[in-house]
Parts: sequence; C-alpha cells; structure tokens
Amino acid sequence: MLLRYMCALNSDSLAILEQNRSIGRSMARIQRRAIRARQAGNGQGPAHSSKRVRYIDDGSVELAPSSATAAEALDFCRSGENRIALSLYPSPDEADIQELAEAWDLHPVLVEDLLHARQRPKLERYGDVLLLVVRSALYLDSAEEVELSEFHILVRQGSIAVLCQDHRWIDGTDGHEFAESISNGSLQQHQMLLKDPQLLRLGSEAVLYRILDEIVDGYAPVLHGLGIDKEQIERQVFSGDAAVTERIYRLSQEVIDVLHSTASLLEVVRSLDDGFKKYPVPEELETYLQDVTDHLTRANAQALEYRDALSQILNVNATLVAQRQNEDMKKISGWAAILFAPTLIAAVYGMNFDNMPELHWAFGYPAAILLMVGFAAVLYGVFKWRKWF
Repeated sequence: MLLRYMCALNSDSLAILEQNRSIGRSMARIQRRAIRARQAGNGQGPAHSSKRVRYIDDGSVELAPSSATAAEALDFCRSGENRIALSLYPSPDEADIQELAEAWDLHPVLVEDLLHARQRPKLERYGDVLLLVVRSALYLDSAEEVELSEFHILVRQGSIAVLCQDHRWIDGTDGHEFAESISNGSLQQHQMLLKDPQLLRLGSEAVLYRILDEIVDGYAPVLHGLGIDKEQIERQVFSGDAAVTERIYRLSQEVIDVLHSTASLLEVVRSLDDGFKKYPVPEELETYLQDVTDHLTRANAQALEYRDALSQILNVNATLVAQRQNEDMKKISGWAAILFAPTLIAAVYGMNFDNMPELHWAFGYPAAILLMVGFAAVLYGVFKWRKWF
C-alpha cells in the first residue's frame, strides 16, 4: 500500500510539473511571436509599408500601383460592376491599420482588435464590414511544435483586406519575403490565391473562401506530422525509454493547440455558412464553403482522436512504469531477504557471550558459513523459481 501510494504521489507530482512546463512553453511561444511583431514594427524590416494591392475585374487580376492606398482600392471596386480590391498586409503596422480604418470607416472596437491582435478565432459584423479572426498551423518537425499564425480578414462589398498579424503567410513564409515574392512575381503555385478567374467572378466572398481553403488545407500536413510522432511514441513506450513521458506531454500540448484552433475555426466557418444563407451569395460558393467545412470537420475529428490516443498511451506508459517499478522492488526485496539470513546468523554468533553452545566447537565456524551459504542459496532458488530474478 505504501509503495502504491508513493507511485501515485510521484505520478501526480510529475503531472503537475509537466503541466507547469507546458504553460511555460505556451507563454514563451506567445512572447516569441510578440517579439517578432515588435521587431517588424520597429523598423527592422523595410522602411516602406509591406501592403500589396491587387485589382480583380470580372475575374481578371490586374496589378495595382505600388502606391495605391486603401481609399483608392475602395474607389476601384465602386467604379464598376464585378470588381474586387484585395489588400494584403503581410507585415501590418499601426500606420497601415490607421489608413485602413479611415478609408473603411471602421468601428473603434474593430480598430482596437486590429491594433492589439491576439484575438480568439471569431466572426463579427460591424455594419457592412465582416471581421474574421482565423489561425493557420505549421508543424516544425525538428522541434515537434505547432506554430500558429493569426490572420484578421475584413470583408465588405467588393473589397477584402487580409492582415497577417504574426508577420507570416499561411505556409510560414516571412511577411516581407512574401511581399517581395508578390512584387517580383515569384510566388509558388500553392501561394497563389487568385489563380481561378471563374471562381473570382463570384465576388469578394470567393477570395475569402480561397483563404479559408488554404488555411484548412494547411492542417493536413500538421496532423500528418503529429501522427508520425504519435506512432514513434507508441514504439518508444514499449521499448522502456524513460524520456518518453515528457515527450507524450509535449506532443499532447501541441495536439490540444491544434484541436482548439480547428474547433474555433469550425465555429467561424459554420457561422459564416449561416450568414451566407441570409445574404445573396451564389449557390456555387456555398458549395465550396461546405467543402471547406467538411475538411475542417475531418481535421478536428482527427485531432480529437490524437488527443484521446495520447491520453491512452500515457495511461499505458504509467502502467508499464508501475510494472517495472514492481519488478525492481521484487529484486530489491529478494536480495534483501537473501542477505538477511547470513546477517542474522553472523549477528547471533557475534554477540561474544561466554555461554554459547557452539562457541568453542571446532566445527562451529565452518558450520556457520555453510548455514549462511545454504540459507542464501535456498532463498535464491525460491525467488528464481517465482521469477523474481
């Protein structure tokens, strides 16, 4: 009972220790992101704004002037039918947000969210402006960490603005590098949001769908990487590696981060789908959004399965650790019993009493030695037969 209590106490202490480590790692991750954001805003990147504007006229993408402002982008979409202005902010700063707020006449609460970021995934409507806060995921296999990136998406009739609050694109590309890739036309195929003219003819909501689709598709390689690590942990558990417990806790934290992100994003997408039914949105676009919802539901279910699987693996590991501890205690107890018999005999005949029957016997010493060895051999045989050794 005492041993069982001590094992349970050690397990609880280890759980509390790992939980504190997990909280510390999450806080450190947030601090690293905040530092990168401050560095980008303090002039360590290019001195000019990283904003990139693209005009879409009846599904055809046009290059906007490099000096195009948010007000000019609005004028473009108002100047004709089926026109869209996409403003992309790979590394937004306060000046960019203030310019956008003045041109779009944004609500002060909305501007406050844009300036301070670190918002939970959500969907809110401020008049004719729709705000979506979403997070993409990137898996860093070497560190076994999931890097989350926050995006604020503003949508209104004919206009859409995307702010990369963590100064990274969906695939993890640095914001300034992504802006330069847009300017010099060196974007990779998977980075091109405006590559389907037929889809773009469906309006600014089509661009929103493409962004959400890109973010949701990014969860697939993340879950694949987590799945590989989970399989490695399963093999590591049965190999008896003592370091596997910490790895289980760390991977569980990453899976929980993904689970929270997918669950919150699923609520946003479903709310968006409900809103599409209230407003005149092309039926074809609703079908596209349902496809995104299906993929996201699958990703959320898979993350939930990984969390449950890691919880079971942790229980199995705790059981195996307890079994190994029991085996160790059997060996220790067995050797203690074997050594106890010679110690007892030696203690009795080492008391130096005058009146001891065998004290002056010529064969006393050999008999005592034989008794010690024989007693120890019998106990060793018994424990060996019971498979304690």
